[in-house]
Parts: sequence; structure tokens; C-alpha cells
Amino acid sequence: MKKTDICIVGAGPGGAATALKLSHLNIPCILVDKAIFPRDKICGDAISGKAATILRRIDPAIMERFNADLSMQTDIWGIRFVSPNNRVVEVPYRVGYNPKTDEKQGYVSKRIDFDNWLVDEVKRRDNIELHEGISIDNYEKTESGYRISNKDQSFDVEARILIVANGANSNFSRHHAGLEKDEKHHAGAVRAYYRNVTGMHPDGFIELHFLKEINPGYLWIFPLPGGYANVGLGMRTDYISKRRYNLKTGLTDLLERHPELRERFKNAELQGKITGYGLPLGSKKRQLSGDHFMLIGDAGHLIDPLSGEGIGNAIYSGVIAAELAQQCFEKNDFSAKFMEAYDVRVARVLGKEMEISYRLQQMMARPWLVNFLANVAARNRGLIDTISKMYTDMDVRKKALNPLFWGKILMGKKV
Repeated sequence: MKKTDICIVGAGPGGAATALKLSHLNIPCILVDKAIFPRDKICGDAISGKAATILRRIDPAIMERFNADLSMQTDIWGIRFVSPNNRVVEVPYRVGYNPKTDEKQGYVSKRIDFDNWLVDEVKRRDNIELHEGISIDNYEKTESGYRISNKDQSFDVEARILIVANGANSNFSRHHAGLEKDEKHHAGAVRAYYRNVTGMHPDGFIELHFLKEINPGYLWIFPLPGGYANVGLGMRTDYISKRRYNLKTGLTDLLERHPELRERFKNAELQGKITGYGLPLGSKKRQLSGDHFMLIGDAGHLIDPLSGEGIGNAIYSGVIAAELAQQCFEKNDFSAKFMEAYDVRVARVLGKEMEISYRLQQMMARPWLVNFLANVAARNRGLIDTISKMYTDMDVRKKALNPLFWGKILMGKKV
């Protein structure tokens, strides 16, 4: 049996970022994943500006190397919304953006490429011990931490701190930390890759289609390098259950029959299969830590309730976990009470954002309201500029929950 201060289970973006942050804090760790990289991960593939910002804070050279590989990512400068009445509203992430000079606001990158790139960054660090192709099946609480192992115990490690980053289906999250699936705070989605989809925005805007046929879900089209696109359909799980809705069939039917989509996909080629996955949303407060452990990313149900994006929150929560781990060693305190500082900080930096996203998710479930806002935005440049600011300014997002805020916008007043 090997002993270590910190073991991270899961080498996706959250686990890899945690290991990288620990490395830069001069804290060695063991990082283990059941997969051998590169491996695919079913996802929308969107990477928020938040993720890039946090990775730059760890080490600016990380994002410099990512940006240098243009074959791996498409730059994203905004969102194209399509309302139930087929009104198109294009909202840039930054008002008056210039793709040639401004700092990039977001990316779309296949997870098979992005996650492998992050693991390569891990391999650059000599104080991260990476183990691939090992499934952790056993978790045992010990006096000094956790003992974890695979089935035949050929991998057997005891750690003072266990950081759980093994995704939405984490066995530890369900059976040890007690995070049960709640259909009102969970979503189902399907994803497919297509080539030669027409009508994409020249500056790589991602597309969200709030179509009446799939309300309260939405269909997305995200541009990828080489003429590819990530295309998918998502809906909250309680609605899927009530309607007995088949997401795969729904996606195929929309692409074949919806008047606008049918034209854009008539010469598009499906690459591989349509695959499904679940998203535990951050719209419900959860306990993310306990004696000697912390949950990060999807394992902690930290996916944005509106967009479904989880990479940025996984990376951010991983950095918070690494910094709290440093404090644990400084104070020699690994108790549940001390670990609560992790939950407090996650709630402070991510909780309000997810609360707002949840409220907006509920608003977007009303087709008449989405149609109304789209109609107004189409003739009100000030509204589009305000929505743009919501992506970079949390204060504006908070104001957006007040009906008086929208009243001022509709009357052409400044907010």
C-alpha cells in the first residue's frame, strides 16, 4: 500500500486542474483515472471564458500552449439565440468585440482533445504521479484519511485528503457523500457530431434553439474546427420523465423536419453515433465536503443550470479545493468542520451564479416570455448590449432578476 497526502480520483478538467494547482503550490499528489487518455467524453464541448481565466491564474503558459494549437479549438465570441417563434437574436459576449485584438471569450474543443491536452499538462509536472487505466472500486474511511483501491487491489493508496473528481456518475458521491439524483435538479442530453452544417456564424457564435417542440429544453449547435459541429438536445430530467420524451428521436426528428434546421442539415453528415449523458445541476445546494474529502465539478453537482456547462465550474472548484488542502496541511486539520470552508467558498464564488442561472432557466421555460424578449431585442440594441454584459458582470446578472430592471430596458432607460 502506498501512502500520500492527496489523492485525486478523476483526471478530467476538474481533477487535472486540481493537480496542476497543487503542483504550483509545491504539494505533490496522486492523480488516478479509469481511462487511458486520449479518451472521449460525451459533452457539449463548450469551454467558458471562466475556465480559461482560472487556468491562466494557475500558469499563463498553459493557455498560451492551448491557444497555439488552432486545430484543437474554435474561438467563441457570442451566442445566437433562436426563440420559439423563430426570431434570431445574436448576443456577443463583449460589446464591440474585436476577434483580432481582444482576449478570447470562450472556446469549443472536443473533449477527447481538450482533456488529453490537460493531461499532457499534468505530465509536464514532476510532482504529480499520474495513473491511467485504473478504476477505483473501493473506498474505505480510515483514522487518517481514506484508503482507495481497484478490484484486485493492485492499486492501493491511503491518502490524508481525498479529492473526488470522477464525474456525474461518481460512486463516491452517491454512496459515501450522499448526493442523490434529484430529477428537478438534473438534466438529460444527447450529443452528436456533424460535418458540413451550413449557416454558422462567421465569428463562431454558439447557437441555442429554444424551439416550441422541445420546450422547456433546447437544441444546441456549437462550431468545431475542420467544418465539424457539436449538435445536441437537452431537457430537465423531470420533464423527460413526465413526457416520456426520447431525446435521440427528438433530435433526429428536429434536424430532419424543422423548416430552418432541415435546410441547414440537408447535406450534413453524421459522424459516429448519437450518444446520451446525464447532468447533475447546481440548482440545489449540496454538502460538498466531509472528514478528509472534497467533491469537485460534476461529482459535486456543479453544472450550470441554464447553459449545462460544467468545465468552468469543475476547474474553478478544483482550484478552490487545492487551496483549501494547503490550509488543511498548514493547520493539520482535516475535519468536516474545517473542510466546510471549501463549501463556503464554492457557494460564494459559484453559488450565486448558479442560483441566477436556475432562475433564468425557469424564465426560459415560458415560451411567451422568450418570444417577447426576442421580439424586443430584435429592435432594441440596448437590450442586446445589456444581455452581453450579463456574461461578464455578475451585478448585471443579479439585476436581471428584478422585473423593474426589464421595465427600464423596455423604456430605453439606462440600468
